[in-house]
Amino acid sequence: MRRPRLESSPLLIAKGYGWLPDARRARGIRTVAARLGGLPVLGIAGPDAARFLYDEDHVRRSHAIPEPVQGTLFGKGAVHTLDGEAHRTRKAMFVGLLMDDHRITALVDTATAAWDAAVPDWVRRGEVVLFDEAAEVLTRAVCGWAGVPLSDDEVPSVARDLTAMVDGFATAGPRHWRARRARGRREAWLARLVEEVRSGTATVPTGSVVDAVARHRDADGERLDPRTAAVEVLNVIRPTVAIGWFVAFSGHALARWPQYRARLASGEPAFAEAWAHEVRRFYPFAPFIGGRAPREVEWDGQRVPEHSMVLLDLYGQDHDPELWGDPYAFRPERFLGREIGAFELVPQGGGDPRTNHRCPGEQVTVAVLSALAVRLARLQADVPEQDLSISLRRIPAKPTSGVVLRVRGTD
Repeated sequence: MRRPRLESSPLLIAKGYGWLPDARRARGIRTVAARLGGLPVLGIAGPDAARFLYDEDHVRRSHAIPEPVQGTLFGKGAVHTLDGEAHRTRKAMFVGLLMDDHRITALVDTATAAWDAAVPDWVRRGEVVLFDEAAEVLTRAVCGWAGVPLSDDEVPSVARDLTAMVDGFATAGPRHWRARRARGRREAWLARLVEEVRSGTATVPTGSVVDAVARHRDADGERLDPRTAAVEVLNVIRPTVAIGWFVAFSGHALARWPQYRARLASGEPAFAEAWAHEVRRFYPFAPFIGGRAPREVEWDGQRVPEHSMVLLDLYGQDHDPELWGDPYAFRPERFLGREIGAFELVPQGGGDPRTNHRCPGEQVTVAVLSALAVRLARLQADVPEQDLSISLRRIPAKPTSGVVLRVRGTD
């Protein structure tokens, strides 16, 4: 890899999600070399590139996730930072919790019940911000499902903290420090719960997320220390609350393309799932994922030095015309009757979540988003004048207004 002399961080800050796709388009190539934080970086895209990234012989996560991301989004000592047997053992716990059909159905039922219970209050208030309300619905649902005790009064503050951890992972300034403070509060809160469960002074449902994490033993046979256990409980409930981004994007899509409302409101399962896939493909969430080369390797004719960073351009791949055809058109029907390759649609990573670093909660995301999008389409609501712009410079992106709705009722 030819080592660029110029630091690319200013371009990343200026362009956000567009940084890697623009660099690749400008040079007419799929693979581009750059420099971030003084480190050589190779930006890659495409199904074959995703396969390359998820092969631990080529790219590993250990020592690859920057401290600011660990300190806000994932937590220190999280499963995302592990490789090899340590990763596979810890990951198996998440697979058991998040990829079981009965558990997914139970979470969907809990989330839709929480949504239905919230709607009358939205009608009384008249005008609500969809992003904020979705966060509270999902917080109430996932904490109940996961075995985290939570009173009604606690829901708003916990929802704010869980969204803050996601909202501040890729920025400096107030959002970042708000995310760090939120993580500190919630790790301490859940570490106390884990200690109480282990000592018998608190009880949670057998087989719940809290119970499973408290009992889990890592590859070395040892239980997780309470703080790391808290990190991993958060790595179940935080991403579930982050589905609120996609709920808000769904509200944005219904405002822009209202012709889809009736079909989505019908509850047709195949179309609801296609809607969820298209929302995750079309709208920006994570810009890229990456890791470090454990040794010198080669990709696409480029030499990748040992310890250099490799970044898979998620946003660019999800808008690749060779994969999606007219990728900047919002068309849920593109996913009807289409089998999605494991390395094609990558908003939450690629490959097999049972064995590599792809998010094991992706099935949860699709199932919960499908169900809540149907309920959103059934709302009798107006979209008042507001700023619905979505800046690609802001990571993670979201509609500026959060999608304000005037709710009259539900069909």
